[in-house]
Amino acid sequence: MAKRPLLPIPDAINPFRVKKQRLMNFNPVTAATSRRAVDKVRITVFEYDAKHIREEVTDNVENCLRYTKSDCIKWINVDGVRRDDVEKISGYFGVHALLMEDIMSEGQRAKMDEIGDNLFCLLPMIYFMPESSSIDIEQVSLVLGKNVVISFQDDPSRDVFNPIREKLRNNGTKLRMKGADYLLYALLDTIVDNYFVVMDQLGERIEILEEIIPRQPNNRTLARINFVRKETLLFKRAIAPVRELLNGLLKSENDLLREDTEKYFKDVYDHIVQANDLAESYRDLVMNLQELYHAQMNQKLNEVMKVLAVVTTLLAPMTVITGIYGMNFDVMPELRNPHGYFIVLGVMLTLFCTMIYIFRKRDWF
Repeated sequence: MAKRPLLPIPDAINPFRVKKQRLMNFNPVTAATSRRAVDKVRITVFEYDAKHIREEVTDNVENCLRYTKSDCIKWINVDGVRRDDVEKISGYFGVHALLMEDIMSEGQRAKMDEIGDNLFCLLPMIYFMPESSSIDIEQVSLVLGKNVVISFQDDPSRDVFNPIREKLRNNGTKLRMKGADYLLYALLDTIVDNYFVVMDQLGERIEILEEIIPRQPNNRTLARINFVRKETLLFKRAIAPVRELLNGLLKSENDLLREDTEKYFKDVYDHIVQANDLAESYRDLVMNLQELYHAQMNQKLNEVMKVLAVVTTLLAPMTVITGIYGMNFDVMPELRNPHGYFIVLGVMLTLFCTMIYIFRKRDWF
């Protein structure tokens, strides 16, 4: 059977070198943000109903504001968050200033708010980085208004929403037949489902570690265990508040959420509960890996001590004999015997072989 590849140890293994974009700071909404200004912004607009759809990709926020007059469902996805663009979009769609500050913040805990005529959701979108065996967290903000959903993301080069885009481009899909609240459900469901993809990758790393530990119980393996443990705890910490977010949506009586959509949000809630339980199980598995590592190290140490004990025991009789005949007395038995040297060697060899036979018979080594 081919050996599975070893886990790489990225530079981030140093606990004093933590990436800022992966910290969960839980800043209050009024805190001053330190978000870096992005150079590139991509805005994708889908305007659709059951029969028609219009799609536009632009880098100018002014181009998406003309969709405010239409009665069709609109999805405005902003990749790359800049304060000026957020302020313009928030102004046109009546997004409250507090929600705007949430959108501009970084590292916040997942949350749900209802302010004014909008319903707001903020949650992490999580990716797995195979080259470093680590996870990366991106904050996503979703604003639900009348016939419109606005989503804000940090990185314009990636997201997990392509399946939703494909469904919107196809006629007759449920997404095209439903309202904006169903689109919000679809976005949340896609983000939550991607959590399981990330957990599958983490689970594969845990399985690899289970195979490595018995073969290589060394400091490098311990570093891999600690790194996977840190990533697992970071993942669990990120997704845990999403359960409260979805619970808030289920309890909400906002007119933007129709009764026939509640069952879909209930389905997403069930998924996030499963994700939290699975993340807790992975945390326990990593802790078991640490216990397995220490058990292997103790077993290895016991084997070394066993060998040393056997060697010491085998040499003890010879040490006693040489010690006795090394004493400076004039009169000792066999001291003047011309064959005394060979007799003593024969006695020591006989004792040595006898002890090895007894130890082997008792399965001591």
